[in-house]
Amino acid sequence: MRRTLVPDFVLDVREAQSGVGITVEDGLVVEIGPAGDGERLTGRALAPGFINDHSHAFQRGLRGMVERLDPNHPLDDFWTWRERMYALAENLSPASVRTASERCYREMLCAGYTSVTEFHYVHHQPDGTTYEDPNALAKAVAEAAENAGIRLLLLPVAYARGGIPRFLDRELSEFLARVDMLREWASERPMIEVGVAAHSVRAVTREWLEGLAEYAGRSGLALHVHADEQPREIEECMEEHGLRPVELLAESGFLGSRTTVVHATHAGHRELDLLAEYGSSVCACPTTEGNLGDGFLPAEGIVERGVRLTIGSDSHVRVDPFEELREIETNARRLSGRRNVLVASGEVSPTPYLLRAGWGVDGLKAGAPADFIELDLTHPSLADVAAEGLPSALVFSAGSGVVAGTWVSGERVYGSPCG
Repeated sequence: MRRTLVPDFVLDVREAQSGVGITVEDGLVVEIGPAGDGERLTGRALAPGFINDHSHAFQRGLRGMVERLDPNHPLDDFWTWRERMYALAENLSPASVRTASERCYREMLCAGYTSVTEFHYVHHQPDGTTYEDPNALAKAVAEAAENAGIRLLLLPVAYARGGIPRFLDRELSEFLARVDMLREWASERPMIEVGVAAHSVRAVTREWLEGLAEYAGRSGLALHVHADEQPREIEECMEEHGLRPVELLAESGFLGSRTTVVHATHAGHRELDLLAEYGSSVCACPTTEGNLGDGFLPAEGIVERGVRLTIGSDSHVRVDPFEELREIETNARRLSGRRNVLVASGEVSPTPYLLRAGWGVDGLKAGAPADFIELDLTHPSLADVAAEGLPSALVFSAGSGVVAGTWVSGERVYGSPCG
């Protein structure tokens, strides 16, 4: 069905334009132009939907349950949190993964995310044996996304050592054979894309990194990895390889334009140079990184080098893209003692860089998927904000409560009130 939506404003990373209509047909934006006849969206602005580029949906089950000290571990940190996460993972089944993922994805839609990248590493039964369908848990995640109506990039994650048995594969060839089967299964599902990932340089060998890079490059797949999240990870990488994590990724052929390094909170200058040199991106997850005590994103160095940035809600202690973006800039302000820190070359405000990190695009365009959000201009956070201030108000003054509707592939899959 062809329909034209006429909001009060259409937003891009720099401005809000009035008198613009958005025409949608067959899941695509087919025309953007002067407003004529159409469905009036009074009190609304339209903007691109946010991309959640790093998710562990099952970890939402930890929400509210780990904010207390364990008497056996009075010094709580990332590593003690990880033990609690392992305990949650031990008890998952295909049915519980589907339920937890769908609940998480519906919350994302409510918050303004229209796409999610699921970093999926729970593959096997608790004793490490495979399910009758080796991709049973991955398919449960994909089916949850389809049920919720969110676009999904599903990343089966290679895990060769450490962790718990249900994460692990004995041979890289076995893991990649399962990825091949999952890609074939997903090929007829228009809202599902399959990529591949290494959990971290701790969890796989250099040979696995090389093999994953070759496989992803040959197939043109997105390739992700956790790196430089914790100082201990860096120390162990130096002991084993004589290299820091991103240096190891570069030497193993893992870096490239389709590679995303998740966190990079402790990345050094040379590592940031390598990310820029290879055209790789960084996914920041500030609400999770803050919750886990991971540290601060080296955001100034990332912006100065022109490294592409994305955001993720990771463990889902919060699901709010506006908050993720705001924390990136406000943390940079706290660290530097300055304001308007993350201003990209040629800009006068951090807003364009940050919104581009959240949206993945500068604005809505004809020919692109009709994935966008309705913003409630009457919401107290945005009421009476001048048109020229709307993009920055989204980053610095708003939260997910301003999202009045979420559209994916031309369908309004969520509208306020969320429920």
